[in-house]
Amino acid sequence: MAPHRSRLAPLAGLTMIAGLVAVTPASANEGSELAPLHPAPTAENGELTHQAQDLWFIELESPPASEGTASTLIDDEHAEFHAEAEDHGLEYTERLSFSELWNGLSVEMDDAQVSTAREIPGVAAIHPVVRHEIPDHDDSEPEMDTALGMTGADIAQNELGYSGEGLRVAIMDTGVDYTHPDLGGPGSFPSERVVAGYDFVGDDFNAGDPNNSTPAPGDDPQDCNGHGTHVAGIVGAEGEVTGVAPDVVFGAYKVFGCTGSTTADIMIAAMEQALADDMDVLNMSIGSAHSWPQYPTAVASDNLVDEGMVVVASIGNSGATGLYSAGAPGLGADVIGVAAYDNTHIRASSADVTQSGETVAYMEMGEATPPPASGETDELVYIGRGCLSLGDELEGDPEGKTALMVRGECTFAEKYDAALGAGATGVVMYNNIPGMFAGGGIVDQGAFAVGISDESGAHIRELLEDGGPVTLTWTGEETTIPNPTGGLISSFSSYGMSPDLDLKPDIGAPGGLINSTYPMAKGGYATVSGTSMSAPHVAGGVALLLEARPDLDAHDVRGVLQNTADPTAWWGNPGMDALDNVHRQGAGMLDVPGSILSTTNLYPSKLPLGATEGPVTETLTIANDGDEKATYEISHEPALGTHGSTFAPSFNDAYAEAAFSRTEVTVEPGASVDVDVTITPPARDYAQMLYGGYLTVTEGEGEAVRVPYAAYNGDYQEIEAMTPITDGDGNVHELPWLTRITGCDVFTGLECADSNGGTFENQPDGATYTLDWVDGLPDVPYVIAHFDHHVTKLEMIVINERTGRPVHPDRNVAVDVDYVNRSASSTAFFSYAWDGTVVDSRDRVTEVRDGNYRLEARALKALGDPANPDHWETWTSPVITLDRG
Repeated sequence: MAPHRSRLAPLAGLTMIAGLVAVTPASANEGSELAPLHPAPTAENGELTHQAQDLWFIELESPPASEGTASTLIDDEHAEFHAEAEDHGLEYTERLSFSELWNGLSVEMDDAQVSTAREIPGVAAIHPVVRHEIPDHDDSEPEMDTALGMTGADIAQNELGYSGEGLRVAIMDTGVDYTHPDLGGPGSFPSERVVAGYDFVGDDFNAGDPNNSTPAPGDDPQDCNGHGTHVAGIVGAEGEVTGVAPDVVFGAYKVFGCTGSTTADIMIAAMEQALADDMDVLNMSIGSAHSWPQYPTAVASDNLVDEGMVVVASIGNSGATGLYSAGAPGLGADVIGVAAYDNTHIRASSADVTQSGETVAYMEMGEATPPPASGETDELVYIGRGCLSLGDELEGDPEGKTALMVRGECTFAEKYDAALGAGATGVVMYNNIPGMFAGGGIVDQGAFAVGISDESGAHIRELLEDGGPVTLTWTGEETTIPNPTGGLISSFSSYGMSPDLDLKPDIGAPGGLINSTYPMAKGGYATVSGTSMSAPHVAGGVALLLEARPDLDAHDVRGVLQNTADPTAWWGNPGMDALDNVHRQGAGMLDVPGSILSTTNLYPSKLPLGATEGPVTETLTIANDGDEKATYEISHEPALGTHGSTFAPSFNDAYAEAAFSRTEVTVEPGASVDVDVTITPPARDYAQMLYGGYLTVTEGEGEAVRVPYAAYNGDYQEIEAMTPITDGDGNVHELPWLTRITGCDVFTGLECADSNGGTFENQPDGATYTLDWVDGLPDVPYVIAHFDHHVTKLEMIVINERTGRPVHPDRNVAVDVDYVNRSASSTAFFSYAWDGTVVDSRDRVTEVRDGNYRLEARALKALGDPANPDHWETWTSPVITLDRG
């Protein structure tokens, strides 16, 4: 195996892996202004939530080696950084160093040190290392047939004869069970199918657990979690499950342990190894929500494409948090960021309603005890939502009975615990929106928990209301049922656009309720939902496309897939004949045979129009790569737009208009023709409108090819970034606040690192701080801020209260952070500690004397002009008195 190109050091921290609970969209009303999406996540209702941050990427100025920079120059730059850091008094621990795909290093340091690091010569930017957990799963039997049919992968295999033979697909994930018979097993590593790979972390690694946060790399990328094996099966299983490209070979790059979390810097190390192993395609079912395309994992991914590897990444599962929720690395400019659609059919276990004989499909939930294979449940009793934290009272007494509950408003675990706490012997939870769901997060208490559809729940409720006893009879059998939301965007699938108004996601594929391979030690097969499952459908599709068209450049693959994709109807009301948001589904559903057979290419393959305040004219190039002359008709298909709240957007049918310089063109074989298109945005009847549609080119009765476009309607700078928040009780909090930390169990430096991020008390009249530790808490000023939208730069300046001027005339920065994500929910916030120092005019750390000061926060809006004062938002704190005693 080739040597690793990253220099490993002890690691800590977390990043998100994107494949979690399947949920299905809520219905909505027809009309010009359509019903809003879901509210912000209910786990945060009624409280201010905060995510701690102590892990940072430091980006250096020179391009990486992949862009032609000499390795000796990069080594010198890293050495110079360490020398300058020592001169500046920067306190940090290096974790990983990079040079091939991204130039910089990751470090562990207090957030109070960020401004110091930012001022070191040669530092281009500072980025946080993001955090999240490995997702749960639900066991089931294998069945990929319906998902393959949704993309036409079955046609590509059976009728066109492609299988991905000769292609190498990298799976960056939890590893791959290479002993699985559907993945070439049994056998040892490397195997006939899993031909390369590396374990970057070890089984026990969990970046969120201080006792297991040091990786123990090894040569064996065996999967002890399951997620990576499931992803690999979607790409290319062959056996009980047939994947999209069943003859590919794999590289398995294990970046997660058996449980817990990992770090984004380990991901970059794995990318560099995949490059060294000569992989053709990289699948990353991993991401960090609400992020920027400038995030290091996205930049490194773009550089991989420059090196000739096609990079596919899930766009994220944060759809319930609203707009601009897509994540890196899927936000990369050259990455194929993938949205998810629900599977058309679901294979699930079944029970019969004893009294009516109706078959009820169910899915087991979390780690709860599985139902028996035979016998009856105890009598069912309806107890409502069971959200005791929200003040619910149970609507029935489940003592000694089976609790029937409705999904929504609080976690599955809270509902399960509430029912069992009241004496229930089991839980049947029905959906509050159409379709099935796979619920996770439940910790077993010795009683079963199953999820059923809204229709099955309504049937049982009706029988209960008639007054007779109702039970379920376990059949031990399985059933395949149509999914009422099949083919529609999955409700968990993240929205775009990117904060720099690139059009994301790029394309979609099946991701809701997908059955695939799972480690043999865990049953062999499982059902998992998420954009984690849609990305490998596209990665497998890329393998089939490259087998059929091996001369395609890595940069051109996404365009072919987007041209031939098929946009789908709006999830809220499929019958109203309206296309779903372009900034939710991208170009539409992957069409594998279409991409292989198409002889028409459109350039560019997508049109992110930015912020439009009037008509915009672009040039569309139509290329005929066929053997005969072709005549094309050109038309416009508008899609629904969104408006209003970032976190709970509303939908509208205020469509843009498109006018073409020609609506019909004839193109000779091997030639191309340019057509100008002028897109006029809709009237600005709503605030914060995103709109989009498709430019459609059709040859006779043939399949249409398309270019998606999307834009912000109006002045992008009108979006307020630093805003107040309203908690679950309706109380408005005029953030930012000057605060004192009042509760935290675990600190990393000044940063609260426990699970809830700590509690903070507002100091509206100012406060005195000793800059020391008092009763186990740091007595330093904390500023907490909520961001409704992304911020290009956040800085805090120290103002002398006596003079009204900055502490130092040229430079006196207390906080300086680049590319700040928007808050994850309408009630979430970030905290920033000030340790009483500033970076002075000589770029050196200076301790501020005792006295009275204010912090002036300045936030540069997304795409803002730093020279334009109107593009900055400012806030000045109450008086801060420093008294070290």
